[in-house]
Amino acid sequence: MLGIAKIAGIQAAKKTSDLVPLAHQINLSNIKINFEIKEKEKIILCVSEVISNGKTGVEIEAILATQISLLTIYDMCKYIDKSMIISEVKLLLKEGGKTGVYKAP
Repeated sequence: MLGIAKIAGIQAAKKTSDLVPLAHQINLSNIKINFEIKEKEKIILCVSEVISNGKTGVEIEAILATQISLLTIYDMCKYIDKSMIISEVKLLLKEGGKTGVYKAP
């Protein structure tokens, strides 16, 4: 299941310019999506890392990859529990581009 969610996230990152109005098409050099399952808390954490050698940031691609990965998990598991919540999706770290480094507090 997580493998399918990872593929969905990678596809989403690659299709960001088709899905988000006014987003540029960016050549991506690497996309990594990792999941951490916390069974006790019944939580799946998803962290997406998107890398480009271009001059613009890829934070939208990373956030979209995370959202679509989690949405795919929801879709595949909704028969078990429709009350699942996708929450706290945020930018953790951005390096490069015009604005330089951003690290979430």
